[in-house]
Amino acid sequence: MKTVLYVTVAVLVTFVVSGRGQQRKEPAHEAKKDAPEAVFKNYKDLKWDKILPDLGESSPEICILHVDPKTKATKLLIRTPKGIHVRKHWHSANETHTMIVGTAKFACDGKRIEQGPGSFNYLPAKMVHEAWTSEGSVGFITVDGQWDVNWVDGAPTATDLTK
Repeated sequence: MKTVLYVTVAVLVTFVVSGRGQQRKEPAHEAKKDAPEAVFKNYKDLKWDKILPDLGESSPEICILHVDPKTKATKLLIRTPKGIHVRKHWHSANETHTMIVGTAKFACDGKRIEQGPGSFNYLPAKMVHEAWTSEGSVGFITVDGQWDVNWVDGAPTATDLTK
């Protein structure tokens, strides 16, 4: 029994010392010239722009996080310092919303739903929809193409701000 134990230990030591017990290292990969770069952004460092500058400090704000250079697919955040009714509008590309903070009520196709943090929706391109956001809300939005907003009856005004 001792002999088997010694042989087993000797084989294991040889295996480890010879490098056969080590994990194989992947070869280094060089980035291609046209390969996209990784993007990392911290919330505290984001640059925000007023969506409706006429509303001053009450204006919803937008931060474009990433735009695909080929497809123009866009990832962005929208935050609302005041609650607001986002009037009926549509986008040229498919759109998704994921609520991060606060709530938003969405209405389209005769349906109306309230969504809170972690909630998700998908709206096909050119689908007319509207929303009511809570004060302090933050939503993550993806658009399958270039970001645009096409207002049905005009952009929101101060009368669309909610308490």
